[in-house]
Amino acid sequence: MHVKSDAGALQGVRVVEVGVFMAAPFAAMHLADMGADVVKVEAPGTGDPARATGPFVSGEGSAFLRLNRNKRSVVLDLKQPEGREAFLALVDSADVLVENLRPGALRRLGLGPEELRARHPRLVHASVSGWGQDGPLADQPGLDIMAQARAGLMSITGHPETGPAKVGVPVCDLVAGLYAALGIVAALRRRDVTGEGDQLDVSLLEAGVSLAVWEAGRYFATGEVGSPQGTAHQSQAPYQAVVTSDGHVTVGANTPKTWEGFCAALERPDLLADPGYASVAQRYQRREQLLAEIERTTRTRTTDDLVAAWTAHGVPCAPLSTYDQVFDDPHLAARDFFWDAPDADGTPVRQIGSPLRFAEAAAQRRTAGPRLGGDSLEVLAELLGEERAAELLAAGVAR
Repeated sequence: MHVKSDAGALQGVRVVEVGVFMAAPFAAMHLADMGADVVKVEAPGTGDPARATGPFVSGEGSAFLRLNRNKRSVVLDLKQPEGREAFLALVDSADVLVENLRPGALRRLGLGPEELRARHPRLVHASVSGWGQDGPLADQPGLDIMAQARAGLMSITGHPETGPAKVGVPVCDLVAGLYAALGIVAALRRRDVTGEGDQLDVSLLEAGVSLAVWEAGRYFATGEVGSPQGTAHQSQAPYQAVVTSDGHVTVGANTPKTWEGFCAALERPDLLADPGYASVAQRYQRREQLLAEIERTTRTRTTDDLVAAWTAHGVPCAPLSTYDQVFDDPHLAARDFFWDAPDADGTPVRQIGSPLRFAEAAAQRRTAGPRLGGDSLEVLAELLGEERAAELLAAGVAR
């Protein structure tokens, strides 16, 4: 019988992360899930500010313990010569550096990509920032909500009657992190061929704009600008959430076969027979009238009943779940998606699983986010020897 390897796909790759809050830590988390040895370098004192963001588990920010799983933490004062010495030794041993500090922050310490890659040409240096490493906005601070706003995402999110809204999750941060992880893996593959590292520049703004697939298709073809549509699709109907007797259900009937099944499950042959609803374009044009007709029926039936009926007719649908339902979803449980990682004191910390499922290389399930500086002595001893590591800790430039 074939047995999946316990080693991750990136086993043997060392990643140095100088990351705070979301984007770089999210990128490095995925690399750690794939088996990379991720060493998180934090500033003395409080370290990553996400540690201080509640709620808390064993004194650490709960989200931090999930976002920084499978990593080791080293505290270094990069403003001190000895701290930079240790940092350079760590980078020299690494394959990847990923950071999301303000553009120029590392360069002002003499640790910019030019300096680091000059001494270590095989290094893959990935920077994630709000607006990118150059351009007129480069020096401005940029957080997820600003990126969502400037990228246009907020202009099409929300309901027509209430105006724009922010996407509920920090989507620009998260997508930028995913792009960084993808770019890092691509750069490592190129390095395998050429022997040369690379420099990667990912911005939250461009990550957000890259998601505007439907909006770009409409604007570049017609000049029409998108607007908030609630849960509805930009060009197809029915394709949205509808009200039920006990909540909401999402459904998409955008092909002749699924439209036929949709009407049959609702026991509404009149909708199927109506020539005004014969095509997707016609249904979209009359979408408000169509929604009123659909909800006249769905309001009398439960979510579970509608899901069962549409599923039996091959119509894509799903209940609109709250997160307590998501985290107890039987399908996700059957796929062993959630797992418990031990905290430094042994406390189990529930984790969201990796969506990456390899046939050969298992996603790693090791530890929750590390204690601040909990691995400094171990990592520095690997690089500089135990005596020098102890000296740096005693001098206070590492912890």
